[in-house]
Amino acid sequence: MRPLPGRAMPAVSASRRTLVKGAVALPLLPLSSALAAASPGEAAPAGTLTAVAFVGMAAPTLANPAAMATTTVGSQLLARYSDGSERRWQLGYETLCLTGDLVPDGAGGTVVVGGQVDSRGRPIMDTSVPERPRQFYSNCPDGSSLLTLADARVPGVKGHTVFAVVQFEYTSRAQDEVTDLYGHLPSPMAVLTLDQNPDTGQLKLVQYHNVDTRSVHGLWMTCGASLSPWNTHLSSEEYEPDAFDAREGSRLAAYSRNVFGDAAVANPYHYGHLPEVTVLPDGSGRIRKHYCTGRTSKELVQVMPDERTVLMGDDWTHGGAFMFIADAPRDLSAGTLYAAQWLQTSGEGPGRAALRWIRLGHARSAAIEALIDGGIRPTDIMDVRTADPQDARFTQIHYAGQPQWVRLKPGMAQAAAFLETHRYAALVGASLGFTKWEGTTVNAADKLAYLAMSRIESSMLDGSAGIQVQGPYSGAVYQQRLRGGQRDTTGKRIASEWVPVDMAAVSELVAHDLGATAERPYPKKAAQDALGNFAHPDRIASPDNLKFDPVLRTLFIGEDSNTHVNNFLWAFHVDTRQLTRLLSCPVGAESTGLHAVSHVNGWTYVMSHFQHAGDWASPLHDKVRAQVEPLIRANYKNRFGASIGYLTGVRTTVRT
Repeated sequence: MRPLPGRAMPAVSASRRTLVKGAVALPLLPLSSALAAASPGEAAPAGTLTAVAFVGMAAPTLANPAAMATTTVGSQLLARYSDGSERRWQLGYETLCLTGDLVPDGAGGTVVVGGQVDSRGRPIMDTSVPERPRQFYSNCPDGSSLLTLADARVPGVKGHTVFAVVQFEYTSRAQDEVTDLYGHLPSPMAVLTLDQNPDTGQLKLVQYHNVDTRSVHGLWMTCGASLSPWNTHLSSEEYEPDAFDAREGSRLAAYSRNVFGDAAVANPYHYGHLPEVTVLPDGSGRIRKHYCTGRTSKELVQVMPDERTVLMGDDWTHGGAFMFIADAPRDLSAGTLYAAQWLQTSGEGPGRAALRWIRLGHARSAAIEALIDGGIRPTDIMDVRTADPQDARFTQIHYAGQPQWVRLKPGMAQAAAFLETHRYAALVGASLGFTKWEGTTVNAADKLAYLAMSRIESSMLDGSAGIQVQGPYSGAVYQQRLRGGQRDTTGKRIASEWVPVDMAAVSELVAHDLGATAERPYPKKAAQDALGNFAHPDRIASPDNLKFDPVLRTLFIGEDSNTHVNNFLWAFHVDTRQLTRLLSCPVGAESTGLHAVSHVNGWTYVMSHFQHAGDWASPLHDKVRAQVEPLIRANYKNRFGASIGYLTGVRTTVRT
């Protein structure tokens, strides 16, 4: 691995040496597939496995528009052996289902994949085309978890029972293709029961169970997700509704009308939290929300190996670095919330900084939920002005891209910390200046966290909140060193061995905006290539989903880019520093649902979905749209279909 700039390379720990040794001895290391491990008559290698790597694919072009209009995989898996021999397997993609499909519900009926229901469990209907009424369903599958239970019992499974929890972020449009529905409908979540073929590793959908979210007031904009160390699905609710925005035309009002039948019922303080789903042996799911982790634009939270420390993405303009430390392992219902100060050591490129942590407060989830259900109002917590009140009692902060002036009400610090987290963190001195902080994942062996800054713009460039870097616009992956023995800004010890102490971009994972020169490496206006890309297609652009696989020593990166014509899924080996393109999504689609699992009954899977294929942006897609749009409409239900699936490979027998 490469150290952070200006830092010594850490020594390889005993735990990492053990992990690497174990990796090359694994009997079933490569990815799953229905393909055979070798051609008939092919001899098994004489040596033992020494290394596994991915071989990348080229980006699709208009020379093959069909490849641009679907999930395309041209990558390979390469295995090297101690006798000097190599073997390669072609990778592929397998779809479990598409949004809008009718699939078995486990009770003798069928259910719509991604289908949206109201607070009474009734389908929410799309009547925008009167002659074709149908249930609304999301075309945006996002975070997923793949897991097993020892006592699973679901009828119809012939091999091994595997569960996938899949959440859906939003529905982009109505059937009339005019009505914008962003944030107007609830976010469904489902447990998929999958039948795993023991001989091939192939997964087949057996049952689809909608998780009942009525006990948590429904779900709002669920985005990235992770699997907890205790085998539960940790979801997210991003872009939390502003409690000071009570307009009839707000997104929350539209959501409330669709879910509760009344624009005034939904309480903004019920959203922006951390939902946790426990899968039950019959393939159903039980959900709860943790109200004590801060109300922020959560995306892809990651629990550290201590099973207490939680690092959280914050997909927001004027967002922050937030950390939650639970009181007890495997229980996120009570703990302490922190926000970081960015102590900048360089503003060049994506910048780098030391991090210092401010304690925002301690709370139990039940206590914060009681405040909400008790009817607390935003004006009970603080006064907020959008113009300077010329009053020394107010402090200027920046919130969601705009200046505001805030005054905390007496005795309301805890309510502010957990319900007005963005405003309160800025008020007490945290660096609320990040933009588009997306996924977070951990490399535990090296004690590194990786995080995706999807775009570096606005508040990260203007210095309005203590951060001032150069770019690039198309983002970068940063890494943070994780250490124990840290103290907060008051000098009190932070009870975790997994505290981020600094932050800098991984040099190989910095986007390259086209039009850059040696004199102007971060142009304000990028150029386009012949296909329409604004960022170099052979580098990442707008990294979003992140997952680190400790066995493969690989960081998987999914894109949500408005500068790549097609979004890609990448693999970055942290030891060889090799970046390879694994998969290309359909034009206009975002790479989502990323989840890498090393062992599921001896098989390795990389879950990978996409959402909103054919989401056209001008001028990005102007050069390809005419040829590609008819193909995408044909492939994906007139742009309403989106794929839930996984990257496939082959099983090999490794001699140890």
